[in-house]
Amino acid sequence: MKWLLIGAAGLYLFGSFRRPLFVAALLLELCYLALRGIALGRLPLIGPQDTLAFFSCSIALMSLPFVYSRELAGQRSFFWSCGSLAALFALLALPFPTLNMPLPPILDTYWFELHVALAFFAYALFGVAALLGGAFLLRGGRGLLDLQYRAALVGYSFFSLSMVTGGIWGYYAWGTYWLWTPKELWTSILWLFYSMYLHLRAKGQGWDRAFAWLGICGFFVALFTYLGVSMLLRSSHSF
Repeated sequence: MKWLLIGAAGLYLFGSFRRPLFVAALLLELCYLALRGIALGRLPLIGPQDTLAFFSCSIALMSLPFVYSRELAGQRSFFWSCGSLAALFALLALPFPTLNMPLPPILDTYWFELHVALAFFAYALFGVAALLGGAFLLRGGRGLLDLQYRAALVGYSFFSLSMVTGGIWGYYAWGTYWLWTPKELWTSILWLFYSMYLHLRAKGQGWDRAFAWLGICGFFVALFTYLGVSMLLRSSHSF
């Protein structure tokens, strides 16, 4: 099934200047995840290969409303930027082994799957917001900042819901809603960062460039919360 990821990455990189090919790449990734899910009998959310593929697909899926927005009509470079970001994580997934194990009892709950899926949707929207911030810094136009704000706000909403569902899962798994593990600490940092970031929009036009730059920085905080903590720090959320 890895050929589906390879095909999707190729279309994202070389065909996403055209929206139909961008959608075709997304459909290939959705097919990959569907086949993995059918084989596993659950959402493919365990291990680096499946989570990176899910993240890649989330980026493409969450960017669709922006790719088809009126404000970005004709701006093919933004389509390609979204496609390149999705392709990057699809390609990163390929070297990792496929894990076909059933869910451990501690993870075998819909709250876990909902928690993880919402987190990835949030990370993906933070990535889209970062790309929109980069587009603003390169070309200007406050419409791009408005889109960046919307992407970050929806991502923040998803992330807040992910924290709530994660707390419920944690209660069933460990008998407490919160454990001060490195992952949960960085989750708090990320949530506070975007709380501050979204309020910065009310400062007015004098803060436009700072708003764009902080949106880019926020995505790197999100990446560390997802990949850095999982790979570098010992945590109940590690791969």
